Amino acid sequence: MTSRLMLLDSASLYFRAFYGVPAKVTGPDGSPNNAVRGMLDIVAKLVSTYRPTHVVACWDDDWRPQWRVDLIPSYKTHRVVEVVVTGPDVEEIPDPLEAQVPVIREALGLLGIPVVGAAEHEADDVIGTLATDAGMPVDIVTGDRDLFQLVDDDADVRVVYTARGMSNLEVVTDETVFAKYGVHARQYADFAVLRGDASDGLPGVTGIGDKTAATLLAAHGDLAGIIAAAERGEGMSAAVAAKVLAGADYLAVAPAVVRVVRDLALAVPDPALAPLGPDAAAAAPAFTARWGVATPFQRAVDAIATVTGGA
Repeated sequence: MTSRLMLLDSASLYFRAFYGVPAKVTGPDGSPNNAVRGMLDIVAKLVSTYRPTHVVACWDDDWRPQWRVDLIPSYKTHRVVEVVVTGPDVEEIPDPLEAQVPVIREALGLLGIPVVGAAEHEADDVIGTLATDAGMPVDIVTGDRDLFQLVDDDADVRVVYTARGMSNLEVVTDETVFAKYGVHARQYADFAVLRGDASDGLPGVTGIGDKTAATLLAAHGDLAGIIAAAERGEGMSAAVAAKVLAGADYLAVAPAVVRVVRDLALAVPDPALAPLGPDAAAAAPAFTARWGVATPFQRAVDAIATVTGGA
């Protein structure tokens, strides 16, 4: 079997699981378990559909790194519920979901899927590093289009895009990115910088939207080329050049915020999928009974078995 690495944007998926399974679904003691059940079913579907040989659950050890905030203070500010001076700010997460996040981590551990994060970095940066150094084809599973910047047809790095739901997964290649936005995947980070993204608190360059950003990148290749052309007063209207130059301070810092880090020093346990080991098999019955997730857990186990040839 050809090796293939699947990188899970964990928070993106457990939020989707939480909102995709009714809140009335609870464990034996009435505790919420909809996100746990949903996450297990997501894992089962992804493994059975795309048949990865290796899986890593990439984690937000810091969902809003201070170094990104220092560059753009508005970065994700609308999602902060508590500022923490000595560590990561507290993100707005529904209480019933927050209670299930440790349970999701435990479930992933029992399935043998390593959870990998990095201090002062987001899951996107973990994904960027692992995708860059994979040495095998990669599927990145996310609902975050920022990760389109990692798509690389030559290296067989794709995005499995979940924004339309788990029943309407979309495999994103460079052709897909170009069809949607008029830019190649390697240009996507610069495209996002120019147009901005309100969901991440990125203002963009005032007056430049998707169409203009794509036109500028088609003409000048990348952000540096666009800025140089604007300074020369060439290759764009005077009005557009004025907008680019007016955004100079923002353009000086935004690329470092938008581009994912690709060179983290990560310690990654063996991500090869395998049947449940003796310890996990012994612990699973108590775990699944406690949380009322025996059926979805078994679906995930069975999906892994179909890939690994385990019983």
